[in-house]
Amino acid sequence: MNLRLRRLGALMLKEFVQILRDPSSLLIAFVLPLILLFLFGYGVSLDARQVPLGVALEGSGPGAHSLARAFAASPYFAVVESRSSPPLQEELLAGRLRGLVVIPADFDRRLASGAAPQLQIIADGSETNTANFVQNYAQGVVATWQARQGLEQGQSAAGGPQLLPRVWFNPELASRNSLVPGAVAIIMAIIGTLLTALVVAREWERGTMEALLATPVGVAELIIGKLVPYFLLGMAAMLGSVVVAVFLFGLPFRGSLLALLATAVAFLLAALGQGLLISTLAKNQFVASQVAVITGFLPAFLLSGFLFEISSMPLPIRGLTHIIAARYLVTNLQTLFLAGDVWPLLLPNILILLLLAALLFLLTAKKTVKRLR
Repeated sequence: MNLRLRRLGALMLKEFVQILRDPSSLLIAFVLPLILLFLFGYGVSLDARQVPLGVALEGSGPGAHSLARAFAASPYFAVVESRSSPPLQEELLAGRLRGLVVIPADFDRRLASGAAPQLQIIADGSETNTANFVQNYAQGVVATWQARQGLEQGQSAAGGPQLLPRVWFNPELASRNSLVPGAVAIIMAIIGTLLTALVVAREWERGTMEALLATPVGVAELIIGKLVPYFLLGMAAMLGSVVVAVFLFGLPFRGSLLALLATAVAFLLAALGQGLLISTLAKNQFVASQVAVITGFLPAFLLSGFLFEISSMPLPIRGLTHIIAARYLVTNLQTLFLAGDVWPLLLPNILILLLLAALLFLLTAKKTVKRLR
């Protein structure tokens, strides 16, 4: 037993020395997450700002002008105003406007008579997301203006049922609050897979695997010896990314350190196991790195729910997402950042990640034994 522990310790020490001699692992663990986090944090945003919008002010009454000023004051729109809609429709067709609001000539007359004035909101449907933003934000501007008018006149805002919208967890609807935790998950999916994807392939490529095989090291010792140093690097990278997200991007973190560590451990075991399996199967480092990027980054980016809603995917793709480890990390990190320790949600994801890790290590051990023979 003592001999096995000494062998394992020697293997880990060898791997640590190799990490220090080859700075690429340190760059992957510490520099790459920071670069990607800055890119995602500052470069990716789903918030629409200054969307070019035409306002056709066909009415000339004070109410119509007041509503037009409300659109102009909105931070979400860059308003182009005109007295008629045809010129603005041409701008919309040319793609220079993303939407058009028509305030009709009878706006004030219908408003004074108590009849609801009809506003036409036209959105450019060639950009689906932007069209949704235009529709929703324009309705928000109208609702806010209507409520303000009601307060000024001492009346109920709409004279009917009042809407009381509420948003849980992210009341300001800032996309950064959900994007950055998802970005941390995507980054760790790349880092975790890349860190171990090269370690075994490098031994075979440099011809040092034969020397390693001449020792009495077993398969389990070989895997653990390769895994532990990169696991510690991965944990440091994960915690560093969370610290940057909280203190640099100002994200709230409502979960506990225990839940974060449990999630990080489970995910890193699965990601590092995937990298080790790739490294065991690949013939050289170049092939291993390419396979790691393709199988680690692309599924995590497209199928984890980071950008695209999983429930809206076709059924076969939805089924495929269940074997993507990043899917569970995205959910857990977003929950920990925005909601807190929701264990009925966190725990099943952690268990699935551990199951995936066990499966990957089993396959790695089986393939390693086969190669040794």
